[in-house]
Amino acid sequence: MDFFSAHQGEFYALFTAVFWTITALAFESASIKVGSLAVNIIRLVIGLAFLSLYTFIARGRFLPLDAGAASWFWLSLSGLIGFVLGDLFLFKSYTIIGSRFAMLIMSLVPPLTALLGKLILGESINLISYLGMLLTLVGIALAVLNRKTASRTLSLKLSPKGLLYAFGGAFGQALGLVLSKLGMQEYDAFASTQIRIIAGIFGFSVLVSFSRRWKKIFNSLLNISAMKNITVGSFFGPFLGVSFSLLAVAYTATGIASTIMAIVPVLIIPPAILIYKQKVTRAEIMGAVICVAGVAIFFII
Repeated sequence: MDFFSAHQGEFYALFTAVFWTITALAFESASIKVGSLAVNIIRLVIGLAFLSLYTFIARGRFLPLDAGAASWFWLSLSGLIGFVLGDLFLFKSYTIIGSRFAMLIMSLVPPLTALLGKLILGESINLISYLGMLLTLVGIALAVLNRKTASRTLSLKLSPKGLLYAFGGAFGQALGLVLSKLGMQEYDAFASTQIRIIAGIFGFSVLVSFSRRWKKIFNSLLNISAMKNITVGSFFGPFLGVSFSLLAVAYTATGIASTIMAIVPVLIIPPAILIYKQKVTRAEIMGAVICVAGVAIFFII
């Protein structure tokens, strides 16, 4: 057995982390050009197209019409909370604090998911899990807080509004994951994702209609540069990211796969420096490492 065969799950998880890093950078660039709302609804439509093509090949169905009523209810609710509320906040944070800090705060999703899983699904949390949560919070604090030498007090380096949006995104993602597990049960994971995306498209359509921004959305389609980024992000996010994350879980322990997939805050630092010419301090790098270490402890136990 060669090295790749022996560690397929770990490699798939690493590919997933790379895909999600590309997705974050692509959507940040597109959100700055056409706005987070346009990016959200357009990428869901493109993501649904990729998934529908895949499920037609794999399942012989373009749409998940074979799902039961309970699956449609919980997965639709998951899509509304995860994609609409969670991602709307996340994408808005991209435009204020950038994808690197937003993805760092998104590392809170695993511990938040555990807490919500305990409340909603009755899942247990042990003391070591709490240690992982604490380390994650310390890592985030180290990256987003700056100590003033003169007054020796802590002050925010980043916009409080941007941080609030990012935390809202993390909570929405966490609750969406828990509701997905509740609704998916034994149903196909890719078809389940389709239901969530359909609900997300519906939710954003209502939001766009009330805010009367359809003209802006359609105008965004004419922005070639933004559309390239949205298409790339949709391909590597809702399509490849989901696919490879499921492959990772299939070939290795969920804890190991989740830990490797959580290294996005670290993977996103090099392109932030090389492509966007952002300055990264030692404290920020250390914060990212500690944050990922917290997630690792949370999952490896």
